[in-house]
Amino acid sequence: MHEFLNHNRDELIERCKAKVAQRPQRAATPEQLKNGVPLFLEQLTQTLRAEKEGDAGDSLRISGAAGGDASALSEIGVTATAHGKQLLELGYTVNQVVHDYGDLCQAITDLAVERDAPFSVDEFRTLNRCLDNAIADAVTEFSAQRDLTLSRRHSAESNERLGFLVHELRNSLHTASLAFAALQTGQLPISGATGAVLGRSLVALTSLVNHALDEVREVAAPRLDREVFSLASFVADAGNAALLDANARGCPFTVRNVDPRLAVDGPRELLLGALVNLLQNAFKFTRPHTEVSLSAHAGEDAAVFIDVADHCGGLAPGAAEVMFKPFTRRHDDRSGLGLGLSIARETVEAAGGTLSVRDVPGTGCVFTIRLRRHRQAMPA
Repeated sequence: MHEFLNHNRDELIERCKAKVAQRPQRAATPEQLKNGVPLFLEQLTQTLRAEKEGDAGDSLRISGAAGGDASALSEIGVTATAHGKQLLELGYTVNQVVHDYGDLCQAITDLAVERDAPFSVDEFRTLNRCLDNAIADAVTEFSAQRDLTLSRRHSAESNERLGFLVHELRNSLHTASLAFAALQTGQLPISGATGAVLGRSLVALTSLVNHALDEVREVAAPRLDREVFSLASFVADAGNAALLDANARGCPFTVRNVDPRLAVDGPRELLLGALVNLLQNAFKFTRPHTEVSLSAHAGEDAAVFIDVADHCGGLAPGAAEVMFKPFTRRHDDRSGLGLGLSIARETVEAAGGTLSVRDVPGTGCVFTIRLRRHRQAMPA
């Protein structure tokens, strides 16, 4: 058999390639699959030659004993392990890992019948032993790497969920603390706008804690409770919350008038949290004592646009492409988790909108929330 394999090596490899091409999602190059069929075929040939020459030790070193060896991998085991890892990285399934070796077995059998090349029982036993060991080691490594990848992904997702919770809790607590400090002066009524900001912050804190408890209980993810709401009152509420930041940082803050007839259909409180996130981010990065502005208007495509503009000096090259990724911080800031913009975009997109940024070189940047406008106008 070893002479048959050696003389027909290229033909067998081409037949395996043809079988692979017939299965979906197999776009690997020969270089990417170098630890697969070609190398296994060479090792199988060496094993058969060693057995033909009576060198049982060399045969076991190359291909391993029947059932494999838990203490040390054979040469076939080492390359099959690398092959299994490669296939996972290429996005294949465990079935495709097994089929790679099954293709070779089928190709050898078919070609032997065509060429009328008889093989001994012992040679077939060696072929099956090599295939069994290669498949076992490839699948074992494939599974181990897949489990490791899933574990890392789960850990990353858990960290991001925890980061979201901590970030939103901190923002709501920050706003509540500013409102409480303002009320402590005794110059503002608890029933006024500042008291309303404090109330909404406490409601947001309660909602976040309840959502966290739901997740721990594995009941459900936070729901997007939609409602039709006035864009003008929505912007005013965000402006009242942001005004506390403006006063604390000594920055001018402008909230432009919004057409009272405009309305939005969406999860108001979650979207309000996203907008307040953008405003807090603007006050954090705008230059000392420079203006931050908040405005909203209708577009021509049945949409409304909410703009938050600052005077941060403009964005660094490439910053717009990465700043919405989780745990990305602007400039050298280390006071937060780098989740604010990621959370804001995720919230807006979950509500069916978009969040983008436009650089104004040398001046600052403008963050824009685009939402679907409600069809029916709100009463004036």
